[in-house]
Amino acid sequence: MPAPKPFHRLGPLIPNRFIPPKGLRKVYLPNFTLTLLRTPFAPPNYATFIVPLNTNKFDIKDYLYQLYGVEVISVRSYVKQARVRQDKPGARLPKPNRWFRPRATKRMTIEMPASAPFVWPSPPEDLKPWDKETHEKATEERNAEQKAMGRDAKRLGMRDGKTLRQQAEELLSGKKAWRPGWVDWDVTGRARGDVGAQVDL
Repeated sequence: MPAPKPFHRLGPLIPNRFIPPKGLRKVYLPNFTLTLLRTPFAPPNYATFIVPLNTNKFDIKDYLYQLYGVEVISVRSYVKQARVRQDKPGARLPKPNRWFRPRATKRMTIEMPASAPFVWPSPPEDLKPWDKETHEKATEERNAEQKAMGRDAKRLGMRDGKTLRQQAEELLSGKKAWRPGWVDWDVTGRARGDVGAQVDL
């Protein structure tokens, strides 16, 4: 009877040990996008990405190492379901009571060695080069238009109700005389040249 083989004990685990990945997917011209998210509450050696749904842990580990030389120790991923909303985004006419769930997003959090942390740069204080004021005004107008076309439009009332009331009072009191719109404006919405001095812009 042969002698039993000696029992080999496993050595202690080495923390923060990086093993170079051996990915099998060859990428020449990437047709996907990895979005790096700002995570101010996470440690400096952690980074979170939004990845396509068909990307796995081996792909992102191999991709970051081969392209950027980032050593990834571990990867955690989860799929975040989007909230149910009314109507599809980008629809021409909103349709109430038509529910739609946008596509889910997949997020991956990688752990890098503590010796190579990544710190986000501080956000700029002056946002004028990006025209933030115009963007905020456009967002407010878009939200107002959505409310005016929503189900609560009758309860909220007309947005221009006060202006229309003032114009009606001026017409009834005789301060201004009524003129049809085709007299002062042409089909394209431009003021006519012969009555341009009589039109209040």
